[in-house]
Amino acid sequence: MTLNYDDVVTRYDPVIGLETHVELGTASKMFCGCSTEFGAPANTHTCPVCLGLPGALPVANASAIEYTIRIGLALNCSIASWCRFARKNYFYPDMPKNFQTSQYDEPLCVEGYLDVDVQGNTYRVGIERVHLEEDTGKNTHVGGATGRIHGAEYSLVDYNRAGIPLVEIVTKPVEGTGELAPEVAKAYVTELRDILRTLGVSDVRMEQGSLRCDVNTSLSLAGSGVWGTRTETKNVNSLRSVERAVRSEMLRQAEILDAGGRIKQETRHFQETTGTTRSGRSKEEATDYRYFPEPDLVPLAPAPEWVAEIRGSLPELPAARRTRLQAELGLSTEDLQQMVNAGVVEAVASTVEAGAAAGEARNWWMGYLAQLANARDIEAPALPITPVQVARLIALVSDGTLSTALARQAVDGVLETGADVDEVIATRGLAMVSDTSALTDAADAAIAANPDVAEKVRGGKVAAVGALVGAVMKATRGQADAAAVRTILLERLSVSE
Repeated sequence: MTLNYDDVVTRYDPVIGLETHVELGTASKMFCGCSTEFGAPANTHTCPVCLGLPGALPVANASAIEYTIRIGLALNCSIASWCRFARKNYFYPDMPKNFQTSQYDEPLCVEGYLDVDVQGNTYRVGIERVHLEEDTGKNTHVGGATGRIHGAEYSLVDYNRAGIPLVEIVTKPVEGTGELAPEVAKAYVTELRDILRTLGVSDVRMEQGSLRCDVNTSLSLAGSGVWGTRTETKNVNSLRSVERAVRSEMLRQAEILDAGGRIKQETRHFQETTGTTRSGRSKEEATDYRYFPEPDLVPLAPAPEWVAEIRGSLPELPAARRTRLQAELGLSTEDLQQMVNAGVVEAVASTVEAGAAAGEARNWWMGYLAQLANARDIEAPALPITPVQVARLIALVSDGTLSTALARQAVDGVLETGADVDEVIATRGLAMVSDTSALTDAADAAIAANPDVAEKVRGGKVAAVGALVGAVMKATRGQADAAAVRTILLERLSVSE
């Protein structure tokens, strides 16, 4: 049975929660001096500490602690005056110590919130905790069709990632989102990613795993006020997939509940190809991990003066920056929201800072560049073209050097070659033809090749000149000014408007 989403949200109330894991951009790991560089040969960034060898003792990374406090302050959290690390015990091949050094009942940051706007409504997402831990290694399952352990011929473990500072940001259950639950989930992760990038604490590259999201979803009968059993969709690795994972789970759970079944509390995995989730394993409770205080690390006690200093160093956060930019660029609330949804606010602002008019900058990032990005299944700012280059293109269109069509060809060239705008224009001969004699020769050739059209124009059907303009534009590969060509054609035909 295939359920209708609109029908589901009339009968059930969704509750969502998000656990976001963020690899911090420190130079060294959380408890040792090993490099955090991404992409190094397997198992080359390891040492006795991050491999958990006997007798190796950890030392906490001060920068990671500062970064975590910065995140907590940006999310309106209270910063603990005293907290400590704990051992989270479980066995898995990517855990060389057979426990993860984390924080349990005494996290560094608690009780915050983040406001997100969706379709004109503001939703406050409560932040339960922001705590600091270490990342695990990476398993690669070789063979089989899914890339997972089931059906694999063998597995490989890379411990380069083991021990990298990892912050977990856990929301409180989010109620009252109704049919917009998937969009609210996506908006929250989007806003959180922008904050983290602005803070400079992580590169937040979801495709590399430096930002990963676990999505919790449950349904309850509309108006009952009783929460349903939740599932946790693990390691969702794109903003679009966060939205799809919530929607998919709502439909799946509704179908089970409609049939009189019960939801099983479990972890699930999102399938990018189908947009659905599949069962993983039963969900552990905190008691299953046998937490106890880490005996090899002293407690953390951030001095109030240090926390105040960090607070004073925070940059302008995305929400405040958007409000300022809206006023400075003269954007309507609708225009701003569209730019936020497309992820191009900063790109537009940077293009304006590089000298472009706000309207033109918005049109390019929301128009042709967005089309190219959609075709590549990425956001427009991820295209290999800079705001400075876009501003240059806009300037060349404005001064008549390029037509819009030629500017688009120049964009294609920049994306294909990585060359600068002017180099692409010179190499590909994209500049507008401004030589009057050359345009006159092209106009005469078009008239000679289309005598019947020329006679119609002479006979008073001036609109027919468009066909001749098109012929000239084709002959000049679109590099002529269409308005100038039209004027020349009418002059050659001795026709006035």
